[in-house]
Amino acid sequence: MKQNWNKESLLAAYPRFEAQPDFYLGRMADAEKGFADTFGKEAERFFSAPGRTEIGGNHTDHQHGCVLAAAVDLDIFGAAAKNDSCIIRIFSEGYGMEEISLDDLEVKKEEINTTASLIRGVASKITQMGYTLGGLDMYTVSNVLKGSGISSSAAYEVLVGTVINALYCENKLTPVEIAQIGQYAENVYFGKMSGLMDQTASSVGGVVAIDFRDNANPVVRKLDFDFTKAGYALCIIDSGADHADLSDEYSAIPMEMRQVAAHFGKEVLREVALADFLTDMAAVREKAGDRATLRAYHFLKDNQRAIDEAAALEAGDFGKFLSLVKESGYSSFMYLQNVYVSGSVEHQEVAYTLAACEAALAGKGAYRVHGGGFAGTIQAFVPQEMLAGFVEQMEKAVGKGRCHVLSIRPAGGTELMKV
Repeated sequence: MKQNWNKESLLAAYPRFEAQPDFYLGRMADAEKGFADTFGKEAERFFSAPGRTEIGGNHTDHQHGCVLAAAVDLDIFGAAAKNDSCIIRIFSEGYGMEEISLDDLEVKKEEINTTASLIRGVASKITQMGYTLGGLDMYTVSNVLKGSGISSSAAYEVLVGTVINALYCENKLTPVEIAQIGQYAENVYFGKMSGLMDQTASSVGGVVAIDFRDNANPVVRKLDFDFTKAGYALCIIDSGADHADLSDEYSAIPMEMRQVAAHFGKEVLREVALADFLTDMAAVREKAGDRATLRAYHFLKDNQRAIDEAAALEAGDFGKFLSLVKESGYSSFMYLQNVYVSGSVEHQEVAYTLAACEAALAGKGAYRVHGGGFAGTIQAFVPQEMLAGFVEQMEKAVGKGRCHVLSIRPAGGTELMKV
């Protein structure tokens, strides 16, 4: 079976493939069998879209700021084929079937916060761009767990966009365009006002520094950096927090930041200078309130930190990079305030996990809240010589199987080829 797949495409998607070939080949075989059992025919083409990790720039993208992010080797794998209808049918293992008609691509209120809304939104946007779509069938398997902080929704959007691009658009859509299509689906159809970082990191792949000053034309720069060669492992630790609907908590952050921007006659905080903000900080507080002011301060500092982190990696100054990661984490906790839901006293799982991580690292490496926050995960850069003990200590503190050691994945949304 190994000979059936193009090795180059496999290694680009799964950098640890040669160490765990049975695992990867097994799940791909499961998807092929699942497709045949579900749709009564053979899959024709195969696709993968990765989860992402946010490395720098916490909640900066939706203010047209800068971020540092990377695709990771957890993904959604899909076996697909065209069908002769105007229906997109996607069966996700463990979740079931979603069907949407290409004859009806309007926003559905009843679909808000559902997977169907993401499919409909991606198809709608690609149609608006002038492409003629047809039906398709797909069976997916995923190890990008929902609520993991690795952005399963972005991976799903990128997968659907990548499949449609290959089957019906002659691969004319660029990775950045596929990311923008995914963001549109999430904002307009799913009902979550996310920025563009998650989708871009998933769609482009590798370690990327992204500048969203012009959101319609983000500047994406790939960085040639390998954390393992620097002697560190990238870990994501699941706090075990309740992943109930947090859309209001997430949406409040860009809303409050835009309130501060409006004080200066601007739409987003990227257009506001830090010096001007500091000069007028008391008036901002009077108009927008304390929390909005603190969140704006976080953005204005963390936006520059994301730029500095990328520069540190490019210069090979990993010590400086780690220092900036810790600064960003402190700022997210103190000023952005996305470590736990306001008013929550008993449940502060992310804060607890941060404390456990600080104890386990004992002054080495770096750690911070990961992604959107409130629930989900934290990120840690762990010295390789400490890794085994770190994983053991963290899983003792937060639960077995909740500390994940990841690798950076070179490929973004991609088609895996057979030979």
